[in-house]
Amino acid sequence: MFDLRETDGQGTVELVALLPLIAALVIGSWQAIVIGQSWWLVGVAARAAARAQVIGASPASAARRALPRGARGRLVVLRRGAGELTVRLAVPAVVGGMRLGSATARVAVPAGSP
Repeated sequence: MFDLRETDGQGTVELVALLPLIAALVIGSWQAIVIGQSWWLVGVAARAAARAQVIGASPASAARRALPRGARGRLVVLRRGAGELTVRLAVPAVVGGMRLGSATARVAVPAGSP
């Protein structure tokens, strides 16, 4: 006869029930890593843009060269007056179709620079 106390296969059922939660945790962790990398990369690009501004070179091209090839298309460099640069890098989504914000860094260039 059939006994309700049988536990054969219970581990499989519990694993299948937890798979969506495990997948969501992995995707969420990966997205957090991507966001952190974007913040780090925008800082690198902002420093490169500021150095280029000080020596009279193009801040936008210097910022692009400082980034990996895959991130260069998501970069925007704005010059606000003579003393401030704003560098923006769009944060990519791990799961397609989602629109995330952008990481932004502002750099004040010394007044005595070109």
